Amino acid sequence: MQAMFTGVFTGFFIRYLLLKRDHRQYPSYPHGVMSHLALAFIAAVIGSIAIPALMEKEFTAVTFLALAATQFREVRSMERTMLEGLDKTGLISRGPDYIEGIARVFEARNYLVMFTSLIVGGVTYWGNIFYGLLVGAVAFLISRRLMSGTVIGQIARVREGKVSFDGPNLFVDGIHFMNLGTDKVREEYMERALGVIIEPFDDNARATLANNGQRMAIAHDSAALLGVYKDVDTAEFTPIVRRDLDTGRVGMVIVPIEKDIELLIEAVKRVPVLESSLSTPLKTSIGRKASD
Repeated sequence: MQAMFTGVFTGFFIRYLLLKRDHRQYPSYPHGVMSHLALAFIAAVIGSIAIPALMEKEFTAVTFLALAATQFREVRSMERTMLEGLDKTGLISRGPDYIEGIARVFEARNYLVMFTSLIVGGVTYWGNIFYGLLVGAVAFLISRRLMSGTVIGQIARVREGKVSFDGPNLFVDGIHFMNLGTDKVREEYMERALGVIIEPFDDNARATLANNGQRMAIAHDSAALLGVYKDVDTAEFTPIVRRDLDTGRVGMVIVPIEKDIELLIEAVKRVPVLESSLSTPLKTSIGRKASD
């Protein structure tokens, strides 16, 4: 019984610490949080009783463990459906790649809770509660490391870009974005717009930034943090991310509510690199030869 309580407490507590409510606005408070904590509790209970039950030759515990693992696959589908519905009402879309990444994280963290509770419960069963809690603390540190992920600032240099016009054509440091036909809109851009240039460190980063889903994530997070001077009927003020085909640089122009270039640069640096957009051509012999 001591092993079970230690495993449940540790797994549930780790899930609570990893459950963040930030600018991505999900999970919402309090219903989304409670749903994920309830799933975490179920995962922790199943994981913590597995080893003690097997040691007592209660082999049905393995069946419950396998059944729970199957059910947790539905978590990803549930989150995907929820986020796709929310995305339809947002001014700046997350995009399917960003949504899929968030859904994967929620599914993976339930497995993480189950595995942590299983290990802690087993250590407590064979040792004592002190060793169980020690293993739980180590598991928490490893979990934070595994779930931290890579951000744009680690794969590219982000700097300010100069917003300019050549007639009706909008440019940021020579990267063409679009044609703006009215004088009023061009005046708003010259007064309010900010531009950034994202310069990849290597060909891996260049391929990653070429992914359209990754660029949508950059625009969404920037708009979420600094606001966007846009309503449903002003599509011309939607943040745009474009790529320089010759150099691999990526530029973004945004008309924010808070016009602060330093904050915008920091916001772009903190955008997560999406799993679906991550590309590593330099790990192949052909990719390395092509980059020479």
